[in-house]
Amino acid sequence: MKMNRIVIFLLFCVGQLSWSQMQFYAESSKNNVHYNERFSVDFIMNFDGDNFEEPNFEASGFSVVFGPSQSISSSWINGKTSYTKTYSFVLKPNKKGLTIIKQAAIEYNGKVYKTAPIKINVIDGNDAPDPNTITPNKTNTSGLFLVADISNTSPYVNEPVTITYKLYFGYNLRITNDFGEISVPKYNNFWSQNFPITNFVGYEGSYKGNKMRYTILKKVVLYPQKAGLLQIDPLVLQIDYETVTGKTDFWGDPIGIRDSKRVSSGVQSLQIKPLPEAGKPADFAGAVGNFQFSMTPTRTSVKNGEPIDLELIVSGNGNLKLFNLPKPTADDELEIYDPEHKEQVVTNESGMTGKIIDKYTIIPQYKGNYAIKPVQFSYFDTQSKSYKTLSSKEIKIDVLDGPAPTGNNPKPNTANTATIKPKEPKTSAWWYSLIAVPILGVIAFVWLKKKKQKPVLEEAKTVVSERLSKIYLTEAKANLDNKDVFYVALEKALHNFLKAKLNIETSEMSKDTIRELLKAKKVDDTAISGFIKLMENSDMARYAPASSTAIHYDYDEAERLINTLEKQLS
Repeated sequence: MKMNRIVIFLLFCVGQLSWSQMQFYAESSKNNVHYNERFSVDFIMNFDGDNFEEPNFEASGFSVVFGPSQSISSSWINGKTSYTKTYSFVLKPNKKGLTIIKQAAIEYNGKVYKTAPIKINVIDGNDAPDPNTITPNKTNTSGLFLVADISNTSPYVNEPVTITYKLYFGYNLRITNDFGEISVPKYNNFWSQNFPITNFVGYEGSYKGNKMRYTILKKVVLYPQKAGLLQIDPLVLQIDYETVTGKTDFWGDPIGIRDSKRVSSGVQSLQIKPLPEAGKPADFAGAVGNFQFSMTPTRTSVKNGEPIDLELIVSGNGNLKLFNLPKPTADDELEIYDPEHKEQVVTNESGMTGKIIDKYTIIPQYKGNYAIKPVQFSYFDTQSKSYKTLSSKEIKIDVLDGPAPTGNNPKPNTANTATIKPKEPKTSAWWYSLIAVPILGVIAFVWLKKKKQKPVLEEAKTVVSERLSKIYLTEAKANLDNKDVFYVALEKALHNFLKAKLNIETSEMSKDTIRELLKAKKVDDTAISGFIKLMENSDMARYAPASSTAIHYDYDEAERLINTLEKQLS
C-alpha cells in the first residue's frame, strides 16, 4: 500500500512537470562589469536535465575563476511541485568592450534546450580592484588571516608552551570547507601533543586594529627539549570561502562569490632558556614543574618469602612523561626487582597533570630488621625559578622468620654467647667427639631449616618474575610504534619469563645455558631455537634500525613462543 502511494506521488510530480512550461535561461549578476572585476553567471532550469554543455567562455573573452557548481532545490506548496537546478560560474573579463556569452545547452527526454545569449559590457577597470593582489575583492582577501598565538616565547627547557591557531576573517566571509592542511609543523626538538578542534565557534576579536571574527582551529602543547633559538615551521591551510555580495538570486536566496585562498601562520621563533646550573642538585633528572613525592610500602612486617610492594609516586603539574623516577636502595638482605611503571597523566591545553608510579617488588632473604634507605627527588620549580628537593623517610622492614643472614661479614650476636677458657687443652678423641656432636647438630639444624625455607623463597621469586614478564609484554604491546621502548620492554619480558621457568638470573642467561636447561625440561628444538632467535633480535634491534613490520612480527613471535613454552614446561 505504501509503495503504491509513492508511485502515485511520483507520477503526479511528473504530470505536474509536464503540464508546466519548460524553462532554461541564463542570468548574470551584472551586465556592466569592470575589466578586472569578477561576477557570477547562473544557468537555471525547472527540470532535471542531463549532459549540460557550457558556453565557450574563453571565446567570449572571459576566464572561469570558479565553476561549475551545481545546486538543486525542490518544494511542494499547496499541491504544486517546484523544482530548480542551477549551474553557476564565477567569471573574470579578459578584454574590454561589449561582448556576448553564448548559449548553454541541456538535454531532457531526448530534447535539447538552450539559453538565450547574454550581453556583457566590460568597462574601464581603473576604479576596480587589482586582480593580482585581490581575490575576488578588497574586503575579502584583506579579511582572511591565520595566526599562531604562542603562550610563552621564552620558556625554560621542559616548560610547557601552548600554541593556539586562530583563523581571522571579515564579517562578509563565510568559510565553506574543513580547512584542508597543506603543510603541518613537525615541531622538531619539542615533545608535542595536538588538540584538534571539532566544534568550531565564532568569536569577536581584532587583528592589527581591525574588528574581525575568528575561530580556533587547533591547539598544540609543546615541551622544548633543548635550549637556544628554536623555530616552528608554519601551518599552511587551503581555505574555501564565500563572499556575501548583498544580492539575491531569482528565488530570493543570497548570492555569494566563492573562492579559495592559501593561508600560513608563518615561521615562529622561540628563545628557549637553559635550566640554571647554580643550585642544581647532583641527582637532578630533568623534572620541571610543581610536584609532590612519596615512597610507600604495602607493609613493613612480613614473613620470609612474602613480597613487599614499594611504590614511588611523583604527582603534580609538569613534564611527567619526560623524566625517570629515582631508584630505591635497601640493605642487601632485601632483594629489589625491576619496577612496574604506571602513568596516570592527562595532557590538557596547559600541559601535563597527574602522577607517575614505579612499583617495586621486594623479597626479604633472611630473618631480621632491615632498612629501605631514604630517597630524594629533585625538580626545577618554574614558579620560584629554583630547584627543590623532596625526601622520603627511611622505612624499617621486620622479617619475622627465615634463615639467619650469611655473607662475607656476618653480624655476630654475642648477647647469649658464653666464652669458655679451658684450664688445659683436651686432646683425647673422647673430648673431640664431645665437642663435635653438638656443633654438627647445630649445623644440621641450620641446613635443614635453610632447605625448608628455600622453596618458600624460590616460589615467591617465581611469582614475581611471572608477573613482571606479563607486565613487560603488555608494555611492549603498548609501544609498537616506539622501537626503543618496545625492545627494552620485550627483552625484560623474555628475561623474567626465563627467571620464572628456569630459576636462573639474568647474568646466567647465555645461549648455551638456556638451550641446555630447556632441553632438560623436554622443550622441542624448534621452540628453543625460536626463543633464542627472538632474544637475539631483541638485543640487536635496540642498536639498529627496525621496521614497523619487524616490530609487529617480533611481538607476535614473543606471544606465540611464550604460550608454547608455557604448555611444554607445565
